[in-house]
Amino acid sequence: MRKLILILSMFAVFQVHASSTGPELHAAKIDMTDKASLQRGAKYFVNYCISCHSAKQMRYSRVGQDLGISNELVQSNLMFNGENIFDGMNVAMTAKDGEKWFGVSPPDLSLIARSRGADWLYSYLTSFYIDEERPFGVDNLLFSKVGMPHVLADLQGMQKIVYKEVETDEGGVKQVFDRFELVKAGVMSEEEYQVAVNDLVAFMVYVGEPAKLERQAMGWKVLLFILGMTAVFYALKKDYWRDIH
Repeated sequence: MRKLILILSMFAVFQVHASSTGPELHAAKIDMTDKASLQRGAKYFVNYCISCHSAKQMRYSRVGQDLGISNELVQSNLMFNGENIFDGMNVAMTAKDGEKWFGVSPPDLSLIARSRGADWLYSYLTSFYIDEERPFGVDNLLFSKVGMPHVLADLQGMQKIVYKEVETDEGGVKQVFDRFELVKAGVMSEEEYQVAVNDLVAFMVYVGEPAKLERQAMGWKVLLFILGMTAVFYALKKDYWRDIH
């Protein structure tokens, strides 16, 4: 038992050290009650992600129902490959073609927000930078040697990475990430792009757990019911014990 505790403690220390030395994650501001944000995120997802990545666990009809979009608008604005409204959000590209073009078949994104986390996704989508040595001319600060092109480059533009020198514990000098510098502007400002990425990540969070919207809506009703019944029970208690007290 002591050995097991020691091993677990060492693993925890290693995890803390690893997370502290890795790239800093930027917090995504996810509001699952903001349907306008989720609707914009759905638009970005079908325009920039679904050509390579599927979200096959989510049906188009469910997206429309949850986000307040009619079936007609879903079909005209979110569906481009002749799918049925009750189909999952599948990708037209085959796994074989994905391996041929990218070296690996692009993964399904149904549960990516649950496995990676919203902050990781937000940081990843804002951390592409120019690297002419990579096949698609870009790399990612959070995901080194990324095999994916910067699909949002027309929105964000292209940025380069700037390093700074810091002294090591051994007395040497090493280069570490300092900041990004915009080299080619996109159609959005930096603030607009951050909002767009936040909307996209919010949609992926929704796709990973669509029932969360229902739970949140029901949660307020349950709390109000509990408060109401508490008042009723307290009044009954006072009436029952009034002759004794």
